[in-house]
Amino acid sequence: MNGIRRHGRRRAAQVVAAVTAVAAAGVLTATFVSGGGRGAASAETSLADFVPIEKVAVTLAPPRPGTAASAGVFTVDCGTNRIGKFSPDNPVAQPGVKNGAEHVHDFVGNLAIDADTPDAALAAAGTTCRNGDRSSYFWPVVRIDRTVRADAEVAAALRMVQPTVSCPRVADRLPALPASARIAVDRDLAALDRQLVTAANEMRASRGRIDQRLNASVLGRLRTERALVIRRISRTVNETGGRPGELVSLVDCEISYDGLHTGHPATGSGASPTVTCPTVRDKLAAVPTSALDEVNRNLDLLERQIAEANERLSRAQGNGDPTFTRNAIVEPLTHERAATLDRISIAVGRAGLRPTGLGTLAACTLDRRAAAGRQDSGNNPGIGDDGALPVPQGPNLELPNNTGRIVQPSQVLIEYRGNPATKVTAMPRFLRALTGDAKPTSRGPANARATWTCSGFTDRLSDKYPICPRSSRVMRVQDFPGCWNGRDTDSENHRTHLAFADPETGACPPAFVAIPQLRISISYDIPRHIQLKGQYALDSFPEENHNPFSDHNDFVNVNSDKQMRKIVSCVNAGRRCT
Repeated sequence: MNGIRRHGRRRAAQVVAAVTAVAAAGVLTATFVSGGGRGAASAETSLADFVPIEKVAVTLAPPRPGTAASAGVFTVDCGTNRIGKFSPDNPVAQPGVKNGAEHVHDFVGNLAIDADTPDAALAAAGTTCRNGDRSSYFWPVVRIDRTVRADAEVAAALRMVQPTVSCPRVADRLPALPASARIAVDRDLAALDRQLVTAANEMRASRGRIDQRLNASVLGRLRTERALVIRRISRTVNETGGRPGELVSLVDCEISYDGLHTGHPATGSGASPTVTCPTVRDKLAAVPTSALDEVNRNLDLLERQIAEANERLSRAQGNGDPTFTRNAIVEPLTHERAATLDRISIAVGRAGLRPTGLGTLAACTLDRRAAAGRQDSGNNPGIGDDGALPVPQGPNLELPNNTGRIVQPSQVLIEYRGNPATKVTAMPRFLRALTGDAKPTSRGPANARATWTCSGFTDRLSDKYPICPRSSRVMRVQDFPGCWNGRDTDSENHRTHLAFADPETGACPPAFVAIPQLRISISYDIPRHIQLKGQYALDSFPEENHNPFSDHNDFVNVNSDKQMRKIVSCVNAGRRCT
């Protein structure tokens, strides 16, 4: 039990249960209920997705501030991603899942963040923010693509697709465990695997079509079942004195339509390199109780080492010399890991049998594919033979269906704003938040939000792409929830620990407190003839097909406690600060 665990679980940053095709090919049945949706599958943006901003109604006016209002605004300058930190990871909605977004995000702020970065590494990372804010702010890129594809291509691809169910791997986030806990946790990990297979089997009924009701039923039941087991794992870890971390972040799962990538390959050489190293946590067998603390410290160190290497890669984006990156980043990391793994072996060996084989996990690579292995992808054609999700390719970081030149923002305005009904309290450090919904087609539009507008017209927001007057910029204005449950930094669906205030009164729901509300306004210089021809679009999941109503934004608060107090003081005092 003291060696590397070899119980047959395949390493995967994303676990996918795919089922064989048994149902007849169907047709696309999903439609949008908002003005920004379309009733047919389409890989290109359509002029029906665009609207002159003058035709958009003025949005409901914000509530009038009361006597107890917090009316200040604290502004942070984190740049416009000129450093070029792009990634198809979503560390908030899909933690631990490499390339899980299947579209590219702009990242500003924290330089180390990816799908796997632990909080301690985020707190130590560099940042693009001028005031030292290490928070991470990220949103889907906008592209200009003058080529369009026939609707029939995507509809035909969908008829061949078996939707899959995918979940983050809990085994990759666990601390070292003694023998008694190891047995119990392995039993629960097996239960999670069985739940996933059951859910995947239920998805057979929607082969070839998108069924929101079935998706909601499958994901809702799976979330409930996983939450019970993951809470039990957390209790087991706590009883041993271990730190289970934010396992709640790993509860939520996704329905994936990866097969829609078929026939739409991106071209060019790999881009956005990251460091790829073997995982260690999921391969540790039982650890003697006396060695737990030392082993866990070194497991944490392994993750910080990877985060630091990825930060150095972010800073070296302009240096494409593979010899430099290998000699300056990858090889030093491998040596650091070898020493850390040796310390783990020594710590275990002092109280028991020294594990063999840990040293084989030291070597890392500069993996431009950043391909996280998954279980067999079954009938989802278009995915690599190793089961990896597609990764950005070429100088434009293209993905299947998400092609064309990325338009970098001309301005990004990050504001922490007050509440019209009450004073605000500090956000907790490492709070995760998201706004909008990346998948209104497959999940329904309940959480989707209109974000599109033009400069000079920010009193009106559209769920369609705007066509702006001359001398006006295309904009996205994205408001995050401004109310917090006072307890959790994340929740089982990544949403319920936060809430939006009442739009008419500004009051938070019962048992919630007001926090500085984050607003991110992103501006683009897009030529008007491109707007008029419908040739700019949002990166999206394959089933969304660039739907403007799938716009979203994510945030991890890594402000220091001192900086957050400064933000709260400014906002509550009604000042404008930077």
